[in-house]
Amino acid sequence: MSQTNEMRARSTVGTLGALLFTATLLFYLVTLTPFIDLSAAGTNDAATAKSNTLNQIIYLSLTAALWLTVFCSPARHLVARPRGILIALLLWFAIVSAASSQPDLALKRVFLATLTIVNGSILLLLPRSERQFAGMVALCCLGALGLAYLGIALMPQLAVHQASEVREPMNAGLWRGHFAHKNVAAAAMVVISFAGLYLFSTGRRLVGGLMTLLAVVFLSHTGGKSAGMALPGILAIAWVFERWRSARIPMVVLGIAAVNILTIGCSISPAMRDLVAQLGIDPTFTNRIDIWKIGAAAAMDNPLTGHGFQLFWQTDDMVHKGGAAASWAFAAFNGHNAYLDVAITAGIPGLVLTLVLLVWLPLRDIARAEATANDPALTRLFVRIWLYGILVACVESLFFQSGSLIWFMLVVSIFGLHLQANAHEIREPANHRRGMEPAHV
Repeated sequence: MSQTNEMRARSTVGTLGALLFTATLLFYLVTLTPFIDLSAAGTNDAATAKSNTLNQIIYLSLTAALWLTVFCSPARHLVARPRGILIALLLWFAIVSAASSQPDLALKRVFLATLTIVNGSILLLLPRSERQFAGMVALCCLGALGLAYLGIALMPQLAVHQASEVREPMNAGLWRGHFAHKNVAAAAMVVISFAGLYLFSTGRRLVGGLMTLLAVVFLSHTGGKSAGMALPGILAIAWVFERWRSARIPMVVLGIAAVNILTIGCSISPAMRDLVAQLGIDPTFTNRIDIWKIGAAAAMDNPLTGHGFQLFWQTDDMVHKGGAAASWAFAAFNGHNAYLDVAITAGIPGLVLTLVLLVWLPLRDIARAEATANDPALTRLFVRIWLYGILVACVESLFFQSGSLIWFMLVVSIFGLHLQANAHEIREPANHRRGMEPAHV
């Protein structure tokens, strides 16, 4: 009888794990507030005054369920590894936040960022096998695609940008589906495309091909330039990355450095702007250089400790600062460069620790993963998402953004690469396992 009860308990935990995986992924793919009416959205309030109580309650409940479920898993020792760099990074964020002008707000954001990172490390421990993982990914991505297309067909006033919108009426006609902005929708379609290609490469050709096609078509209607160029670009880079191992470190490290020097350099140096213009590239990067100029000055003001975790942009001081033509840049939601934003809010030490976690450790884990018997298609999926995240971060702020799909998937891919390098992937059909057997044990 005790053995039967144990089997039932494992089966219950396994079912709960599958439900939590699906709910967590949909939380980021669909959100709790789909189809926002942007024509009625407030645009001048500081972020410190904004709060979604329901979203926080659901998020914390989901987090508690994830933590309790993984605690019952035999793979719980794999959560949030490697822990040393994570502890050092989050501790530094807490130290600079405690010394900031708004320690309560900054420390709250450090806490939320910590939850997101731990949740991302738990997600891949919930499926019982690769088969179940692939099935739930397909279900969630097709559900998000279906909702986005239904919005275009049935609620175009909420799923397509309108000229009546308060902040960016120039986006009228561009698709956003149930997402809050065309750029958010575009980035989501890139990730869904990667997932579709993964499914296609593992023999699920119909669902994978359909998913990729629907995502690419939607992406082409969003007008998201960064994402639109990134999709073929990342696929090409990942192809080279996989075949020429000796080029990996210079490709990634020098690539990130070169793009940041080129972009932020244009905000500081007229000579750099002239050089970029001669290459046929918009030297303002769609008017981002005004924001980068402010951000670069802020980073140099406090190079050691920064201004406090996520405390610079959209604070009351910034929203109401500046004058004339420059005022719009002071009211920016973020610095449109994740590396610059980390330097602004956590100083150079925070940036170095971030680079170790997000760039150096994945590079090491990729090499180790290739030496294991784990599925290379899954490693390839994580590599594509990782490359997309760290490269698009040069022109978008996404690091440590608790509600961001791209940040969450970047976290998942980093922990996924670590699991591929250090754990055994279960590839038997899910119905051959008992209870909650994690995808990596």
